Amino acid sequence: MTKDYRNPDYFTNRELSWLDFNARVLDEARDRANPLLERVRFLGITQSNVDEFFMVRVASLAKLAAVNYPKPDASGMTAEAQLLAVNAKAHDQVIKQYSTLSRMLLPLLANWDVHLKTLADLTDKQHAFIERYFNNEISPTITPMAVDSSRPFPFIGNNTLNIALRLHKDGDKHDKRFATVQVPEIFPRTVRLPDAPNDFIMLEDIIKAFVGNLFIGYKVQEAANYRVIRDMDLDVAEEDTSDLLKEVEHQLKKREHGGAVRLEVESGISSALLKRLTTSIKVPAYAVYNIVGPIDLTFLSKWTKQISDHDDGRYPKFTAARVPGMGPDDDVFATIRDHDIIMQHPYDSFDAVTELIRQASLDDEVLAIKMTLYRVSANSPIIKSLGQAAQNGKQVTVLVEVKARFDEENNVHWAQQLEKMGCHVIYGLIGLKTHCKLTLIVRREPDGIRRYMHMGTGNYNDVTAHFYTDMGLLTTNTDMGIDASNIFNMLSGYSEPPYFHQLHMSPDGIREFISAKLDQEIANAKLGKTAWAEMKMNSLSDSDMIAKLYEASHAGVKIRLIVRGICCLNVGIPGISDNIEVHSIVGRFLEHSRIYAFANDGDEQLYLSSADLMTRNLNRRVELLFPILNEALRQHAFDIFSTLWHDNVKTRVLQADRTFTRVDRRGLDPLDAQETFMRQAERKAHAQSAPAAHLAGNAHQFHPMLSPKNQPKSTND
Repeated sequence: MTKDYRNPDYFTNRELSWLDFNARVLDEARDRANPLLERVRFLGITQSNVDEFFMVRVASLAKLAAVNYPKPDASGMTAEAQLLAVNAKAHDQVIKQYSTLSRMLLPLLANWDVHLKTLADLTDKQHAFIERYFNNEISPTITPMAVDSSRPFPFIGNNTLNIALRLHKDGDKHDKRFATVQVPEIFPRTVRLPDAPNDFIMLEDIIKAFVGNLFIGYKVQEAANYRVIRDMDLDVAEEDTSDLLKEVEHQLKKREHGGAVRLEVESGISSALLKRLTTSIKVPAYAVYNIVGPIDLTFLSKWTKQISDHDDGRYPKFTAARVPGMGPDDDVFATIRDHDIIMQHPYDSFDAVTELIRQASLDDEVLAIKMTLYRVSANSPIIKSLGQAAQNGKQVTVLVEVKARFDEENNVHWAQQLEKMGCHVIYGLIGLKTHCKLTLIVRREPDGIRRYMHMGTGNYNDVTAHFYTDMGLLTTNTDMGIDASNIFNMLSGYSEPPYFHQLHMSPDGIREFISAKLDQEIANAKLGKTAWAEMKMNSLSDSDMIAKLYEASHAGVKIRLIVRGICCLNVGIPGISDNIEVHSIVGRFLEHSRIYAFANDGDEQLYLSSADLMTRNLNRRVELLFPILNEALRQHAFDIFSTLWHDNVKTRVLQADRTFTRVDRRGLDPLDAQETFMRQAERKAHAQSAPAAHLAGNAHQFHPMLSPKNQPKSTND
């Protein structure tokens, strides 16, 4: 009998699965094994996560529900049903967030004499301090906005903290007035108080204490904090514009005025004030959140940095290992020419990548540099090197994806700067986001032209590379080099190569390739051969790929999945997913690398990719999947997967009831994969810093001397 692998009962709704992921992040804030200040920071991360989720995903659901979009998702839910279910689950999560803060974290901080004080808790000296601070610093920056017949309700910007006020004229309690004040963002949200090293008060509490000073002749009856989250998804009609950069800039301005999808209000707000807000901001009742505590917990991450004398509450400092042969004193081209290199960041320093681009920008034999940029840091050394390369007469082509969500403004800026420095800049393809991470360096050498490549699972961002786990490959493989040249010809011009030698591209190509590999595993399983697949990704939501995994499981293929975030696949379905196990790891670092591996009848194969198994990655993005061909490097990547799979400290395992539970460690030695990788990296870093060990361990390596032009600059330059 033919199995129906698309039965809606077999799928979890994507948005509800995302909220489950955020609950796993929240569990890290509740985990006593984590350092206290890191637990506070995790709680702040849950807030920034949910804010973006509402700005994009919930906003999309609201737009679909508004037009009664009838088509259900893979789990059988309509947009309206999803919208209601998501808000219901998010309300429960808010309660857990604030109970974590008030019942767990703040009391533990108080044991360390770290206090978030209210007005009633202040000493006389502290009260005098906040009054001066309000009058001298805050008050001049505030603009109170009255609302009456001549002054309409002002636009409340996305993600701004505001104070709603009910007032009346002195002596006339029947007089009813309304005003709103935005809490300025130029001041720290948590203000350090005198008299104690770690006493703080919320900025909005200071303003509320003295806000009456702004309304002379009136009396404040009520003051309540509130915040609006709006639709911030960018809607660029690319087919209708000849200048994508200008269209993105235009949409960025329009985006700020998106519809409200969530209203957070201070608990205890009066019904009159709440009605005024909901009516004016136009938000339905299910999207109103009563907050018992400080609104917008994203302040917690910055607050942990203000707290002094408690380094024991933070993660110990970690030193990444240098990649041998890829330092400022090495000839990086000779190193890559000698052997392929696989890197796992942040355990292997990302400096190897920035150094490759830096040396390429200065090397006389380098003719061209081609690169895709999706997200870069605000002060990117890679951007500077690319500009230097162009000024040194090299052909520099950079694809800057100006549609990278919430990095659009930064990327528009860098695209303009790169053009000014003489680089050829491409803004991406119509209808597609370019999400692949690829660098191609063309170099003239005595035996002819050689192509050097870096391909990675993560962005060319030197800042996030310190806390995102990603993998990358450095190689001069000829077939991959030809493929990379063809990819850039596709991106910059009109070219449709009939096939690729080693690389696989989305849209379509990665889906077809992984489906074909699973079909081969299915065929092998039916023949009684060893058949398995191991995959690691951020999210698994594409219904076609999930159906293919169900088909493979039904055929007897053993499947291990490490999925950090969304997972719409379910385990334990009799005859459907009996052979599938799903793990999720949330830890100190954000697990971001993507690995796809197959038994291949004993000739094991492993691939790295920029793509998750999500419809957007497989259908609507330019993504890259590349093989690890060197046997030793491939085994190293398999070892990485194995260590992650056997983690029993930070891993949660998906159950048949769709919950994630921690591993039962009874009888097992604890294994924290990220801790294991850090210890390995620190041992390498220590060996690298010891002169004798360095000389002994590298006596067989040849390090060509760099030309004076290619020597690293002094830090004093």
